[in-house]
Amino acid sequence: MDDQGCPRCKTTKYRNPSLKLMVNVCGHTLCENCVEMLFVRGSGNCVQCDTPLRKSNFRVQLFEDPTVDKEVEIRKKVLKIYNKRDADFPTLREYNDYLEQVEEIVYNLTNNLDVENTKLRMEQYQRENRDTIQKNKDKLTREQEELEELLLLEQRGSEQRRLDLLQEEKRQLQARRKNKQALLDELEQSHLPAALLLAQHKARAAELETKIEQQKQTVKPTSIFSTGIQMGQTVSLQPFPRLPEVLYQYQPLQIQTYGPPVPELDQLSRQGYLNHVRAALPQDTAGGYTSALACHRAVQEAFTGLFPWRR
Repeated sequence: MDDQGCPRCKTTKYRNPSLKLMVNVCGHTLCENCVEMLFVRGSGNCVQCDTPLRKSNFRVQLFEDPTVDKEVEIRKKVLKIYNKRDADFPTLREYNDYLEQVEEIVYNLTNNLDVENTKLRMEQYQRENRDTIQKNKDKLTREQEELEELLLLEQRGSEQRRLDLLQEEKRQLQARRKNKQALLDELEQSHLPAALLLAQHKARAAELETKIEQQKQTVKPTSIFSTGIQMGQTVSLQPFPRLPEVLYQYQPLQIQTYGPPVPELDQLSRQGYLNHVRAALPQDTAGGYTSALACHRAVQEAFTGLFPWRR
């Protein structure tokens, strides 16, 4: 991170920790001072790639790699045009092909590959799907407004709960002070022994603390979920369609050793191969290791290639 710096004035974050780097559509960085100096008229060329740039398009670099900032900005612009959803396609395969096309466009524009043809493809798609783009944009706007409204309701609820908690703490503090003042008044005016008055005060204080704890544990019921669904509301959810699938069938691996046939695992013990193999300890078998398995692999390697290759 300390190696980041401005390519023009050579100032780095190591020498100036408060250095603010800016990035534009080309993906190259400049510090804030250089941007103010070079783009005083509102436009100019990039110091590194000579691309015409506008001062208003500079933004603070968020990622260590400026290419990531460039990709994020390009992806935002592309998704404003390619804003279809899975519901707009008859099959999942067509939707996946559409997403792959979007990723290809983002990759080309980010890495400056076939930029002109890619932009022509985007313009042609925008002309052919203008109505669908506008419809999805309006739908997305409505969903964002609903989400913002839900977030606002949650913020108001949180603020109200915070105010209620502060008021409850204030009432509890006043009750404690009132109880303490009552003890002082009784000690001053009452003719009863001080020990008796203190015992009564302790009993009242314990009762007050118990009541406070009970109030803290009482949770006020809510009437709405964070998703906007009312408590007790019946929501009909359609079942997710099951895709037909074929279960995986294990097929044993057939190894051609070009040698004598290798005994199977269950034959190693009968044929004496395990007589001189160290028995597996309990800690060895935790991951599925067995002495027969290690011996079987060693026998396979030993038998491999014993027969000459015949042409």
